Amino acid sequence: MAAAAVANIGLMDSAYFVGRGEILSWINATLQLSLAKVEEAASGAVQCQLLDMVHPGVVPMHKVNFDAKTEYDMIQNYKVIQHVFNKLRINKNIEVNRLVKGRPLDNLEFLQWLKRYCDAVNGRIMNENYNPAERRSKGCKERNHKGSNKSSKSLQANRLSSANSADGGILNSSISVAPTTEKVCISTVMEDHYMEQIQQLSEKIADLKVSVDSTEKERDFYFSKLRDIEILCQRPELEHLPMTKGIRKILYAADAKDSSLSEANEIITRSPGMFSDEAECQATPKSPYT
Repeated sequence: MAAAAVANIGLMDSAYFVGRGEILSWINATLQLSLAKVEEAASGAVQCQLLDMVHPGVVPMHKVNFDAKTEYDMIQNYKVIQHVFNKLRINKNIEVNRLVKGRPLDNLEFLQWLKRYCDAVNGRIMNENYNPAERRSKGCKERNHKGSNKSSKSLQANRLSSANSADGGILNSSISVAPTTEKVCISTVMEDHYMEQIQQLSEKIADLKVSVDSTEKERDFYFSKLRDIEILCQRPELEHLPMTKGIRKILYAADAKDSSLSEANEIITRSPGMFSDEAECQATPKSPYT
């Protein structure tokens, strides 16, 4: 499968049936890590380095935070991934809000997709010249160096600001500014207005969470049903049947926009012997002795 086509694979693709153990073994062996759970990759740093391995020089590793703990820091890593996707013209939607919360199923699905993508790019051949530990170390050093430069500049600016404030205080020491009653009233009104907005937004967020949880349960329900159908279609005595082939055609359809029902119907209709038993019964004359 070409790398460009991987972005459009459906949930019934074999990529999404790779187990957690295999995913973790692949990540640990590829990047010289020791992850025990897929949730440990929720920060997005692991995904950044996997992309760096298959696309050397494309990922700005100095922007990747391998020590990200807060959702804010994790989101910055996913911004790096999105930037890389845009640069490589990969049309893949990233569910950042779900991934940063460490949800096992969502993180597993994204890593399953990423494994399929990496395999499509490098043909499942390890890049022997890639040193993951060295790349992580180099990225952290560059990131810390740039961070220290920003801190020193900020410190200098604060010192200049403090000096200017001190000079201004000496010049204007005789001026006394007190908040008026009008300003206090305006501040109180604005505060009440913002509190009301916060309350409304909090209620909307609660409703959305309920809706998302309900949708996820429904998705898992139908996914399990489709999985049962797929397992049934894999039975040796059934997998060669035209009806089974038609069902698998629908299950493995990559394009979600176009229905595969017509193609499945064609497979069933044009298969010789599909209705042979019925035709045989009609063609065989009845014995006069029965």
